[in-house]
Amino acid sequence: MKPNLQNDLLLRAARQEPIERAPVWFMRQAGRYLPQYREIRAKNDFLTMVKTPELASEVTIQPVDLIGVDAAIIFSDILVIPEAMGMKLLVEEGKGGPRFPEPIRLYTQIRDLKSVNASEDLSYVKDAIKLTVEKLAGRVPLIGFSGAPWTLFCYMVEGSGSKDFQNAKQMIFSREEDARRLLQKLTEAVTDYLVMQIEAGADVVQIFDTWAGILTPDDFEEWSLQYIAEIVRNVKQRTNNRAPIIVFCKGANQSLIEIVSTGCHVVGLDWTVDIAEVKELFDGSVALQGNLDPTILYASEHVIEQRVFEMADKMGGPNGHIFNLGHGITPGVDPSNAKFFVDAVKRAYNR
Repeated sequence: MKPNLQNDLLLRAARQEPIERAPVWFMRQAGRYLPQYREIRAKNDFLTMVKTPELASEVTIQPVDLIGVDAAIIFSDILVIPEAMGMKLLVEEGKGGPRFPEPIRLYTQIRDLKSVNASEDLSYVKDAIKLTVEKLAGRVPLIGFSGAPWTLFCYMVEGSGSKDFQNAKQMIFSREEDARRLLQKLTEAVTDYLVMQIEAGADVVQIFDTWAGILTPDDFEEWSLQYIAEIVRNVKQRTNNRAPIIVFCKGANQSLIEIVSTGCHVVGLDWTVDIAEVKELFDGSVALQGNLDPTILYASEHVIEQRVFEMADKMGGPNGHIFNLGHGITPGVDPSNAKFFVDAVKRAYNR
């Protein structure tokens, strides 16, 4: 039996129910900026941490204990899905991020990709979620997540991160049928994966489309958003809409109306858009998450507090707002600044 939540601010904010203050959490909050994380990482490689439920659970909970955030997000990586489909994934320290040594370039590679059964192929994530829910004992909600099909497609076709994703774009422009076949396979895998996470105990799920911003507005709708909309629709249907869904499409501010039309409960915003203008645009039809510049955490406490209070004032009240950065917390951040940010959010509604 899942324990009742003592702090359900995130869930109420996501569903736009009345709240006394906005909840706060960070993307990448379980990570390298925390000395306690680095201690564990020094003894284990990254994928071992992801695939060992006890380690994944431990680092998931660290920010709740150390920083005071209002939610935990399960420690994992978006590229576990391509790996479960049969691609070899390498994560090597100091070599420019994760990479696939044999990227998808041929029809036969797409054809031979395995269909993902998330409960079996990604059982270590399921086990990590169950263990984390047990350890949290209802203190805060747990967030599950997945990369969006387009972002996963980019990594799988390119083989790694890239400035222009030439190979990924070449496929959508010159081999449309192959591109659609791969994106559809990913859509089905992501749907199954998110459903599995909710069934394992995740209270909220977020879809990350990190590379949304490399597409034109029309191409974003064609090659990314229609697949995200299919995932949102099917996850809601298969789980009886019991977990709010956050959609975060970095760099796609020109398509916010279309993102809302996916039916998601929350739209995550990067830091290049004014949240007050977005709030006015949607007039309460969707909750908003974000969106301070991640580098604000390198500023003085005075500046951090000032920016937090300004954002709280811009929103005109906590309802329908989840405090976060406009992207992930960076490794060089002082944990005391992250904690000060969280405390400032908690003070912002008692001035």
